Amino acid sequence: MKALIVGGTGPTGPLVVEGLSKRGYRVTILHSGKHEVEFKVPVEHIHGEPHFLDSLKSMLHGHSFDLVVGMYGRLRYLAEAIKGKTPRFIAVGGMPYEAFVNGNSATGGVPVLIREDARLFRDEKKSKFTYMMTVSEENVIEAHREGHYNATILRFPMIYGPRQVAPREWCIIRRILDNRRRLIIPDGGLKLERRGYIDNVAQAVFLAVDKPEISAGQTYNVGDEIIWSVREWAALVAGIMDHRWEMVSLPFRIARPSRPYAGRDFHWLPDIDKIRSELGYKDQVPPHEGMRRTVAWYLENRPEPNGEIERALDDPFDYDAEDMLMEKYELLIQSIRDNLPTGYHFHHAYNHPQKE
Repeated sequence: MKALIVGGTGPTGPLVVEGLSKRGYRVTILHSGKHEVEFKVPVEHIHGEPHFLDSLKSMLHGHSFDLVVGMYGRLRYLAEAIKGKTPRFIAVGGMPYEAFVNGNSATGGVPVLIREDARLFRDEKKSKFTYMMTVSEENVIEAHREGHYNATILRFPMIYGPRQVAPREWCIIRRILDNRRRLIIPDGGLKLERRGYIDNVAQAVFLAVDKPEISAGQTYNVGDEIIWSVREWAALVAGIMDHRWEMVSLPFRIARPSRPYAGRDFHWLPDIDKIRSELGYKDQVPPHEGMRRTVAWYLENRPEPNGEIERALDDPFDYDAEDMLMEKYELLIQSIRDNLPTGYHFHHAYNHPQKE
């Protein structure tokens, strides 16, 4: 059996390569060649540009595969280029839900949890990237319905683990290494976000491979079973590094230094019940252990200051600005408190008779 992975050199790719090899596939990866990794199993490489239809067709000319897994490039073009070249296609993408772009401004707010049949994003002017994710998924499903191949769509969350392009954990790790004693978190760090450790999201791919009768024609949200708040996540990283600091809560609108690691100001909670109930998904690595491995890897492989990874994160690590912001905010809050009337004392609303 032959399998093609488009991508394959990112955080999850090597795990998928190894897992398919164990299942008896001879694996080929199609990628740009910009990032090479050492695989534990024999792998054939096709180097080229995976983002355009003409180049994809040229690279795949004369090839056929029993399975194609798309993990990189432009999904809508790959969906077209592999027609007639495979009976089975697993498409890995993001989560183009309207609620994840519009946030709290979405009609009815952000639902908790967001199921696979929730409204998808369709405003090209507001976010062309997310809109094209929706279009790409529709192209895959249309090809499936036309009988070109049996397709499954996996919607991946924010992934953590070694070799991430923009690892949010590094924002926290570097501040600890720089001995920061205070960390800005927006709105008390109460935001919840489902993430996915690399081994766990790779398991979702294998479940789709192993259960084609169930998964064909289906779309699944993917992610860890455990969900952390921003505060819990930052505390977990600090605990792994045996670091103690004060988390300083600022309103989201002014907590700008936290944006690279805390993201937007609403919960990001896709529902994973479908993949659990239909395919039997379970975390292969406990998320706390996954985070420990992630931290250990970045301590051994520290990104270059102001290098490619830090530029991708768009985190300036401007500690003078952070200190100034926290100081001014705390002075403002204190001045407001000093001018407030007597504080509120809780009073139970029900009567409490003292005598019969």
